Amino acid sequence: MNGRILKGIAGFYYVETYDKKVYECKAKGIFRKANLKPLVGDDVSIDIIDEEKKLGNITDIFPRKNQLLRPPVANVDQAVILFAIVKPNPSYNLLDRFLISMKQQNLPVIICFNKQDIATKQEQQELYDAYEKCGYKVLFISVREESGLDELKELLKGKTTTLAGPSGVGKSSLLNKLVPDADMQTGELSKKIERGKNTTRHSELFFVDIDDGENGSHHEGEDGFYGTYVIDTPGFTSLEMRDVTPETLMQYYSEFEEYEPQCRFGGCSHIAEPDCGVKNAIEEGKISKVRYDNYKVLYQELKNMRPDYSKKARR
Repeated sequence: MNGRILKGIAGFYYVETYDKKVYECKAKGIFRKANLKPLVGDDVSIDIIDEEKKLGNITDIFPRKNQLLRPPVANVDQAVILFAIVKPNPSYNLLDRFLISMKQQNLPVIICFNKQDIATKQEQQELYDAYEKCGYKVLFISVREESGLDELKELLKGKTTTLAGPSGVGKSSLLNKLVPDADMQTGELSKKIERGKNTTRHSELFFVDIDDGENGSHHEGEDGFYGTYVIDTPGFTSLEMRDVTPETLMQYYSEFEEYEPQCRFGGCSHIAEPDCGVKNAIEEGKISKVRYDNYKVLYQELKNMRPDYSKKARR
C-alpha cells in the first residue's frame, strides 16, 4: 500500500494512505544501512502489520523530487515565509537569512506578511518595495479578518508548500484557516504518542481541501500523491547561514546584479569601494536601502566568522 509521510517522531512515521487512513510505521533497517532517513513529505510503500491498530512498516521510499535540509522535508514545490508587518515588527535579518537558505535549495519563495488589519499603508509599502523589486512574490494578509487568504490559496493550489516563520506572527492561526481540523488532527496524534502538541518540534504535512478538480482533490498518480498540501514547520528565532562567504553573499541579492557592471572594480564587495554601481543605485532609490543595510550586516558577520590568518602567520 502506498502513502505519504505526515509526521515523524522518535523513529515512528505516520503515513496517510490514499483512502485517508493513517498508519503508525517503523522504517526497515535497510534504510539505516543505506544512510537514508524517511522525511515528512516522502511518498512511501508500507506493509500493514495490524489493520485494527493501524500499524505498519515502511518498505520503500520512492524517488524524491527534492530534499530540503532546513527544514528537513521532501517533495516540496515552494515555500511560504510568514512574518507579521507589526507586533512583532519583521526581522529583516532573519527574513534575508531564510531567503538565502531557500535560494541555496533552489526553492521558489512567497513572502507573506500578516496583520494587515493593524498596519499602515506606509508600513506595507516599505515592505513591498524592499522585496518585490528583488523578484519575490509579496502578499499581505490578515488572518484575523481573513483578507488575502483567497489569493494565498490560489498560490498554494495543486502544490506542496512548506510554511515557515518565527513565533508570534500568526502561523498557527493561518494553518487553522487553511486546514480547519488541523488542531484536531494534531491533538489526536499528540494523544496517541502521549506528547503535548505545544512541546513538539517537528514538521507536519496537512492536506488542504481546495475544491478545484484534480488540483484540489486528494488523489494518487503514478509518481506519488497529488493535491494541495502544506507542511507546517517549527517556528524559528535564528537561522545559521551555511556555505556562504563574504565574497558569495552578493549572489543572494539578485537586485544587485543589474548594477554590478557599473562598478569600477571587478569583484566589488559593494561595501567600501568607490564608484560602486550598487551603492549609486541605492542612492537613486533603485535598490532598497533596507535590503542593502542588512546585506552590510550579514557581510560583516561573515567576515568576523573568518579566522584571522594574518595574525596566526605572525606568531
